Amino acid sequence: MGDYFGKLVLLVLALSKVTRAWSVAPQVPCFFIFGDSLVDNGNNNNILTLARANYRPYGIDFVEGSSGRFTNGRTVVDVLAQLLGFGGFIPAYAVAERAGIFRGLNYASGAAGIRDETGNNLGDHYPLAQQINHFRDTVRVMTRVFRGNSTRAGDYLGKCIYYMGLGSNDYLNNYFMPTMYPTSREYSPRTYAALLLEDYSRQLTVWLCCFCTHPATHSTPFTCMHVVVDDRNYTIWERERWRSSGSARLAAYRFDVIDKGCCGVGRNNGQITCLPLQTPCADRTSYLFWDAFHPTEVANVIYAKKAYNSSSPSDVYPMSLRQLAMA
Repeated sequence: MGDYFGKLVLLVLALSKVTRAWSVAPQVPCFFIFGDSLVDNGNNNNILTLARANYRPYGIDFVEGSSGRFTNGRTVVDVLAQLLGFGGFIPAYAVAERAGIFRGLNYASGAAGIRDETGNNLGDHYPLAQQINHFRDTVRVMTRVFRGNSTRAGDYLGKCIYYMGLGSNDYLNNYFMPTMYPTSREYSPRTYAALLLEDYSRQLTVWLCCFCTHPATHSTPFTCMHVVVDDRNYTIWERERWRSSGSARLAAYRFDVIDKGCCGVGRNNGQITCLPLQTPCADRTSYLFWDAFHPTEVANVIYAKKAYNSSSPSDVYPMSLRQLAMA
């Protein structure tokens, strides 16, 4: 159950240097989030999908209750937002108000993948391409607030931090479902992985090069931003390698149960996610996994603190999120 098929790489991008803020203000002006159910905070609540978590026991330990987060409490990006100094959680795109978009938005969607068809077996959702389109719409709104000055809008967005975490659903809800998707018959594992990386790279390139330069029109030809994603402005956080590094390391964080979900259905609660009104385990702090696929809040706190503070290249590379925000 604990083995997420495919390496999930969480890519945190900052497009330019930011100035260090006083403790009363966030360390960066805004935080934008793209991803799947690991960081979805309600974007799937009002669409026709099985990939939804706006019911108990989800959110049983969360201040806002069953908000659509696929865990018992905070997600990893909720904790990261707190560590970055934001006074509240970054709102879901689906319910955000215009006045709040300058702090950032969360576009993540349960069942989303890099490929557009990934997750269709679970119903509606927003794949990466659609999440990027939502971001483009946000940039257009922001540009209007800047009275059409795309340079000012681009300068502001260049000071933000961007989180991206997708890839596991392209295996779990695509490649490893041969009766519903042809990908495992059409591509070898190595070829499929290469295709995912190529598609991911292409979508990131479009996003980096185009949205902040001509956000109002998104016209062609583009005068792309002169942005190089190098060791000065990105952080790769390899959470899956950390999580799969062995029970001894996990035991150091005092997880008593690392091979069973706190709630769910099937062997070790690892086949189906939590059912509505299902009674979860009593001590969520002793479990690594909340359900078949998602960590508990305690685990999310550990992951976030690792990404924010760690100096080990096996956790983050080439720098921590804290260092990235201060760069």
